[in-house]
Amino acid sequence: MLVINAVFFVLETVFGYIADSMGLVADGLDMLADALVYGMSLAVVGATVRRKKRVAMWCGIIQLTLAVIGLWEVLRRFLGMEEMPHYIVMISVSGAALIANALCLWLLQRSHSIDAHMKASVIFSANDVIINLGVIAAALMVHFIGSGIPDLVVGLIIFCIVISGALRILKLSK
Repeated sequence: MLVINAVFFVLETVFGYIADSMGLVADGLDMLADALVYGMSLAVVGATVRRKKRVAMWCGIIQLTLAVIGLWEVLRRFLGMEEMPHYIVMISVSGAALIANALCLWLLQRSHSIDAHMKASVIFSANDVIINLGVIAAALMVHFIGSGIPDLVVGLIIFCIVISGALRILKLSK
């Protein structure tokens, strides 16, 4: 899952900028946070509960920080009204990420772990599936209504989902 998230961080961020899609860029930043979280979670396998909770706390802080940066970028793009996003790129890249994220979520849910860091991983993967569906929906709306606004709205929603997940993880870490 770490490798999948790292790969999709690069793909979604690069293609997000190429396609002028805030939705893809937002999902790419979320994938970066997820890759960092998975790596940190792997580092505490077998560690004490206190250490696992500390890692969950840092995971929440990382997600929260990236979401705030992303919200700023959405605002900047909205005020500057960037070019129209390329909906085909958005659908293609987010569709591939959806398949990968759904597989990760399925594997994580099969573990039935009660550890905070594993619960955090399930939250991240569930958010990723929802986010990918949102980017695909936004791409279709961009195409059908001929406006880039749905892409900016989905970018905003993605960062709100990330903030919500980060706050849930911070609560788990207590």
